[in-house]
Amino acid sequence: MRKIILPLSVSVDGFFEGPDHEIDWHLVDDELHQYFNDWLRPMGAFLTGRVTHELMAGFWPTADADPANAGPMAEFAGIWRDMPKYVFSRTLDDAGGYHSTLVRDVVPEEIMALKAQPGGDLVLGGPNLAEAFRRHDLIDEYRLFVHPVLIGRGKPLFRTADTRTPLELAGTRTFGNGVVLLHYRRAGAAAAG
Repeated sequence: MRKIILPLSVSVDGFFEGPDHEIDWHLVDDELHQYFNDWLRPMGAFLTGRVTHELMAGFWPTADADPANAGPMAEFAGIWRDMPKYVFSRTLDDAGGYHSTLVRDVVPEEIMALKAQPGGDLVLGGPNLAEAFRRHDLIDEYRLFVHPVLIGRGKPLFRTADTRTPLELAGTRTFGNGVVLLHYRRAGAAAAG
């Protein structure tokens, strides 16, 4: 069965964005971007919320046409365009192309049916959507990219919850720019596959 994997960047003090939605503190250099490309290329689909999808769709479809976006950035434009996408939104009329399918709500039975389909793992994007998936215990792995910065305030990566999710460390990696990947699986998931 395919896994649902949540990769998110976070500051050392636990925020994924600043108070005005800024993410200019993300340190994505060529090494880190190439890692993303190599990891994402074999995936089966992106699962994103409306805000994340609109942000991505506003830049990546033509990013490789700009000579300033050479190397890993240009490469990711093709990965993003070609990857199937499931866009979760109650307000959009359609998902806007780019191999995108509109989904109205997170229905656990439908997500489990999607996981059961053949293909690569599913990449979950967007902290609000991730929160809905977490409430339904649908996230199999967390890949947290901790950036070496304290931003002081902003939107925390995880909201408070009444449930506890035990995790097991699956690996770490330190990148040259100081970003550290913390890769966790749900406890017991490694033995299950």
